[in-house]
Amino acid sequence: MPHATQHTASYYAASARDASSYPRLDSELTADVCVVGGGLTGVNAALELAERGLSVVLLEGRRIGWGASGRNGGQLIRGIGHDVSGFARHVGQDGVAYLQQAGIESVALVARRIAQYDIACDLRWGFCELANTPTQFEALRAEQEALADMGYRHETQLLPADRVHEVVASDLYAGGLVDMGSGHLHPLDLVQGEARIAQSLGVRIFEQSPVLRIDHGSSVTLHTALGKVRAQSLVLGCNAHLEELEPRLSGKVLPAGSYVVATEPLPEALADSLIPRNMALCDQKVGLDYYRLTADRRLLFGGACHYSGRDPKDIAAYMRPKVHKVFPQLAEVRIDYQWGGMIGITANRFPQVGRLRQHPNVYYAQGYSGHGLNVTHWTAKLLAEAIAVGQSQGLDVFSAVPHLTFPGGKALRSPLLALGMLWYRMREMLS
Repeated sequence: MPHATQHTASYYAASARDASSYPRLDSELTADVCVVGGGLTGVNAALELAERGLSVVLLEGRRIGWGASGRNGGQLIRGIGHDVSGFARHVGQDGVAYLQQAGIESVALVARRIAQYDIACDLRWGFCELANTPTQFEALRAEQEALADMGYRHETQLLPADRVHEVVASDLYAGGLVDMGSGHLHPLDLVQGEARIAQSLGVRIFEQSPVLRIDHGSSVTLHTALGKVRAQSLVLGCNAHLEELEPRLSGKVLPAGSYVVATEPLPEALADSLIPRNMALCDQKVGLDYYRLTADRRLLFGGACHYSGRDPKDIAAYMRPKVHKVFPQLAEVRIDYQWGGMIGITANRFPQVGRLRQHPNVYYAQGYSGHGLNVTHWTAKLLAEAIAVGQSQGLDVFSAVPHLTFPGGKALRSPLLALGMLWYRMREMLS
C-alpha cells in the first residue's frame, strides 16, 4: 500500500460527517499509556483507558480511521470470527463459552457506545447470513439452534431457498439465517465519532505522526520525526499496518487486500426491491461477497480478498461482474466509488490479543480477519482492564490461544498463503 497521508477516495470519506483533523506531534510528552494506531482498536483502547482515569497519548501515522477501520463493509455482526469451539484444547470449555458470549456482547458494546455518546453513524439492525449450498444451509440451521441454546435474546429466522427473496432479490442462494441482533453502519463516522469522545475525555491525539522507533524498558519511549512520548505502558493497535515496528507481531499477521464498490444512489423502489428489509448480507464462499444499502440508497458491495499483495488495476472493473452475478438487474447502474484496503489475516482466523512476553508493559490487539468492527471494541476493553487494573480474565482467555508466524518471511508470506487459499477455492468449486 502506498504511504498516503489522506483518506482513500471511498464513499465513506466522501460522506463522512466530520472533517476534523489533529495536529502532528512536535514536542516531548509523558503519559500513563501511549497508544499507536488510530483505528477502532487504538481509538477505543484510548477511550476506555481515559474513562478509567489514565492519561493517554494516541499516535496515528496517517488519519484517524485511515485503514480498514474506516474502509470496511460496515457490517456489525456477532461473533469473534470463525468457529471458536476448536480452541477448547487451549482455553477449555469455559473459555469457549466466554468467547461465544464475547462475540455477542461485543456487538452490544458498540451499540451502547453509540447510544451513550450519541454518535451519528447510520446504525441499522438486521443481518442475513446466506448459504451458497444446501450443506451450508444445514449449518445455518445448526447455528440457529446453538444460538437458542445460548439464550440469544435477539430474533433469528431461518429462510429456506424459496423465501430468500424476502431479504434479497437474487436467485443464487440456498437459504439464509436472519439475525436482528446484528446490523450495519458507517464505520468512518463511528471511529471518528469515538475519537472525538476520546479527546473530550482528555486523550491527546496526533495524526501524521508515524512511530519510527520504540525504546523498551520499565517505561517505553516512542520516537516520531518531530517528537517523542514516554509512557509506562504501550498499546499497539496497528493491525495490518504494523509493518516492521514490532517484528515479533507483524510476522503473525498477513496484510490481505479487500475491495469495495458503491453504486450511484438508487431509486427508492429499486433499492427496496433489491434488499427489502435493508439488511446487511454476507455469503459463505471462501472469497465471500458482502453487501448492503447505504443511508442514501447506494448498493455497497465488497469482497474478493487478495493474498497476493497486488491490487487490481481497476477495482470497479474487477468487482462489477461479482455485483452483476448477484444482482443482474444492476447491469446499467453506475459505480461511483471504488476502493481497497488491507485487513489483517491470522493463520487460525482468530484475533491476537495480549502482551509481549519480552516486554510485559507492551500490549497489542490485531488480526481480526475481517471481523473487526465489533471485536476491536471488545479487545480494547480487555486491554484497558489489564492496564488499569493489572489483570483481565478475558485477556487471559484470548492470549491463551497460540498463533503461528507465517512462513517464508516478508517476501514469501503472501505468495504462500495465496497458494493455500487457491486450494480452498478449488475444493469449494468441487463440493
